[in-house]
Amino acid sequence: MGGFSPLNLYPLPVIGLAVLFGLWRAALCSRSGFLTGLGFGLGFFGAGVSWIYVSLAVYGGMAGWLAGLATLLFCLVLALFPAIVGAIQARWRGHEHARLLLVIPALWVLLEWTRGWLLTGFPWLAVGYSQVPDSPLAGYAPLFGVYGVSFMAALAASLLAWSARHRRNRSLLLWGLCGTLVVVAGGQGLRQVDWTMAMGKPTSVTLMQGNISQDMKWQPEKVADSLVLYARLAAAYPAQLVILPETALPMFESELPPAYRARLRAIGLQHGGDILTGLATGSLYGAYFNSVMSFGKAPSQVYQKVHLVPFGEFIPLKFLWGWVERVLHIPLSDFARGSPTQTPLLTGGQRVAVNICYEDAFGEEIIRQLPAASVLVNVSNDAWFGDSLMPWQHTQMSQMRALETGRMMLRATNTGVTAIIDVRGELMAYLPPFSQGALRGTVQGYSGSTPYVRFGNFPVLLVCVLALMILVPGGWKAKNASAIFDDASFENT
Repeated sequence: MGGFSPLNLYPLPVIGLAVLFGLWRAALCSRSGFLTGLGFGLGFFGAGVSWIYVSLAVYGGMAGWLAGLATLLFCLVLALFPAIVGAIQARWRGHEHARLLLVIPALWVLLEWTRGWLLTGFPWLAVGYSQVPDSPLAGYAPLFGVYGVSFMAALAASLLAWSARHRRNRSLLLWGLCGTLVVVAGGQGLRQVDWTMAMGKPTSVTLMQGNISQDMKWQPEKVADSLVLYARLAAAYPAQLVILPETALPMFESELPPAYRARLRAIGLQHGGDILTGLATGSLYGAYFNSVMSFGKAPSQVYQKVHLVPFGEFIPLKFLWGWVERVLHIPLSDFARGSPTQTPLLTGGQRVAVNICYEDAFGEEIIRQLPAASVLVNVSNDAWFGDSLMPWQHTQMSQMRALETGRMMLRATNTGVTAIIDVRGELMAYLPPFSQGALRGTVQGYSGSTPYVRFGNFPVLLVCVLALMILVPGGWKAKNASAIFDDASFENT
């Protein structure tokens, strides 16, 4: 886990994959490959997403033993993805070089991508994120997105494993090391390319971090305190664009007092700008949405969240999982989805592409509002996960979105990490987690499109599919359908 934020030791995931791939190369059958991948996945996800327990037990009200069991089962399901890669790659045992250099990287990325959409998707801890922002491999992000970076990391790992396998053969060893150097040098060269252009004048911004405890946030007697706090911070730190976190105002927009609404607009007008705040729109008696709304100089505009969190914002298959809603004490747990074709908000002198909470984990959904948008904004409330690795991992995903799109990213969160991220994915400034305050700075709008904005994940998926298809005539077609899945048949190849 050291490669992911906050440690950012980006060589470690590549080295870890190299060891795993070397073990897979030595696996004698699919069963061995499956178990090796499963063990790796349990350790990887067990360490990386154990914060699920915090949301279930501490803030969800679930019994500790049940939350622990749910977290273990969740990690076990995630571990199945590398396990499946391990099982499938063993089918190419007669093609050792191609298996290491083509099959394993391609399968790894295809299964990462599948994990990113299956059952609404959980793209957390895709290896590509570990390379942001400092690794040379981050240079591939504007071309191919996070899965392209994952592919390059997996390819570098395969080359290292291949070199280790042939360490006594100087020629093959040098070929492997030179191949790794080419992958790294290519990424470093791409880091020097400016894919988008600055547009217009910079805009002054203030990002609010209220640090309101999750167990107090929705209590009726505390709602007024939240409204007062954010109005006070906004008045004390005015800017052309003031951004409050997800559901910063813990009430429906229709219930917002007219005087408070007028006050927000007046504060926005102080600098001829706008305030963006998270709140719920709609009604409990009909459809309601997790939204961001603007108040200020521009006409009021609304963004409604599209990609909802299962069991946190909606209950899938209620006839089967409805009981979860009664166990987890989560307010407003049945949001409706916003339209996927929403356009950027014209606020604060920028065209703002808003995304809420973990929507910024899905790169192909973020690019829907591009190239029209000049700035990306994420509002979140990661207080559900306490003082864990999750808020930093989430921030790293926002850094990847900035790199992929060539746009600055502004993050306003309840407890952290509130940050200003530049087009290189670097943290320009951020507030300490679990502190109350306002982060002031400027944001530069950008225009133009990176290759990833134009083509999304299609190029890297095409490369992965072609990498597997290359081997079909020489390997898979040479055997009949029953022999392909007969492990014993490979013992004689």
